[in-house]
Amino acid sequence: MTSAAKSKPEALFSLSPSWQRAALIGRPGELLLRLGLDPALPALDYERLRHFPLRVPEAFVARMHRGDPEDPLFLQVWPGMAEGIDTPGFSEDAVGDLAKLTSGGVIHKYKGRALLIATGACAVNCRYCFRRHFPYGDSLASRGNWQEALEQVAADPSIEEVILSGGDPLSLNDDKLSALVRELESIPHVRRLRLHTRTAVVLPERVDAHLLDWLGRTRLQKVIVLHVNHPNEIDQALEAAITRLRGTGATLLNQSVLLRKVNDSADILATLSERLFACGVLPYYLHLLDRVQGAGHFEVNENKAVKLMGELAARLPGYLVPRLAREEPGAPAKTLLPW
Repeated sequence: MTSAAKSKPEALFSLSPSWQRAALIGRPGELLLRLGLDPALPALDYERLRHFPLRVPEAFVARMHRGDPEDPLFLQVWPGMAEGIDTPGFSEDAVGDLAKLTSGGVIHKYKGRALLIATGACAVNCRYCFRRHFPYGDSLASRGNWQEALEQVAADPSIEEVILSGGDPLSLNDDKLSALVRELESIPHVRRLRLHTRTAVVLPERVDAHLLDWLGRTRLQKVIVLHVNHPNEIDQALEAAITRLRGTGATLLNQSVLLRKVNDSADILATLSERLFACGVLPYYLHLLDRVQGAGHFEVNENKAVKLMGELAARLPGYLVPRLAREEPGAPAKTLLPW
């Protein structure tokens, strides 16, 4: 799995437009070669890797530092040997999604909001992903042309906000995604649309004219939650994509995951908040790691997290300090940690 043989870049998706043909790297050896890293760097064994493979767009690899195996962006996508260690207290369903999942792909945990698993696809496989073991094949809202999911939302007048998640909803083409949103618009009690996306971060070209067109025309209030963990992820292409998204009238928020050796320092987190706000994105949540099996090596203990928050509060205005949160199965809301 660590062969350095150069292979032809794979297509992200098989259809046009251009973002669906974006080159990605799916082989550990190819990623090491691309970054000038030791081809013998140990990777996860094949049996484990095939269940959650390496997947990263060239556009994101280009932001990594060549020759640095500790690069914070590389660490987020590299399937290292540590993933093969079963960590006590970690599980395959870290946040209790399966207990709340309906056959239509709807997760209704919190009052007034429902989440639709729109797709299992994503432009990048982050190694800490809390849904890395999720049974997407059985649980997509898109099965049956969304009908069952839409019926569930329409039947519950308490649902005022629909969250599109996955995978990543922006992995869907705009014809399909805009059709889903039109169906949601026809439900009178749905007032807000929330999109959670990492694809827009790792593949900024996804924010194209087609997406902007339907997003700008929807009657629903729009909230787009980006997932940026480190300031090095913000390049000119992402800044431009954020500007385009803001032009649709959407509110832009960011959520990060606190990750060991990636962003577990006050300097990095402060810089991230400042760079996000300079682009027009408000820091929203800093999540403690969801304890999903395979991601134990990323965990930062709660005491350190609380200390980091105190350091951030001492150096940033309050609106730039994200809320430190943990998601606990069965809880009526995310748990905010005092600091």
